[in-house]
Amino acid sequence: MENQRFKQPGFPPATITEFEGVRSLHLGTSWVQGAMRINKPDLIELDYVRMMMMWTLFQHAPRHIVQLGLGSAALTKFSYRQFPKARVTAIELNPNVIAICEEKFALPPNDGRLDVRQMNAMDFVLDARNHGTVDVLQVDLYDEEARGPVLDTPEFYQGCADCLGPDGIMTTNVFGEFDNYGKNLEHMEQVFDAVVWLPEVHDANIVVIAFKRAPSIDFSELYERAAQIRKSMNLDARPWVDGLRDWMES
Repeated sequence: MENQRFKQPGFPPATITEFEGVRSLHLGTSWVQGAMRINKPDLIELDYVRMMMMWTLFQHAPRHIVQLGLGSAALTKFSYRQFPKARVTAIELNPNVIAICEEKFALPPNDGRLDVRQMNAMDFVLDARNHGTVDVLQVDLYDEEARGPVLDTPEFYQGCADCLGPDGIMTTNVFGEFDNYGKNLEHMEQVFDAVVWLPEVHDANIVVIAFKRAPSIDFSELYERAAQIRKSMNLDARPWVDGLRDWMES
């Protein structure tokens, strides 16, 4: 019966593979939708997913973190553990993904701070009740084909920006066919004050950080903050600052 929870009709089935201590999530295809080191379930295994935490350079004490696209729940779990005063909301359309994350990827149950909802991310960002309520938005929306973000229209990115507070930050993964990169960048730049693409980290995953309001950047302070992140969260944040500096100097 257990596997039936991961194969509800109308949605891609959620499956797993395991190799050298790492459990990977799939949606009925060979594409990896997320991963977890089995003996370290609360750490972030994949490089690009770690880079999605780049917002920690600028936001030290977020009150509300929202994840669009649960994946293997790596970002949701990490945010929930590392920021105990924050509310963490995760939006996932596929109930099979939610079920497999609960049973195979150590996703904790919903409580006063954690709210994992089965719903469409577009519905979430267009809901006026969510506008202005989010400090950090993490977007990683892919279907079983993984050809590009499922949602990438100007309307979607406008909704993302609307959900953020005045100093809100969005990080997003743009992966897939080459044409997607320019289209997504153009649509983000229409609605965000500043949009930065960092160098490709793994298998064509490119992480973007977008600011509702462009920050004033002091690189000596950012390198100092990167050292704090390395110490407190075990994330190698220095290359993120290098990437930001390279972008500004290019």
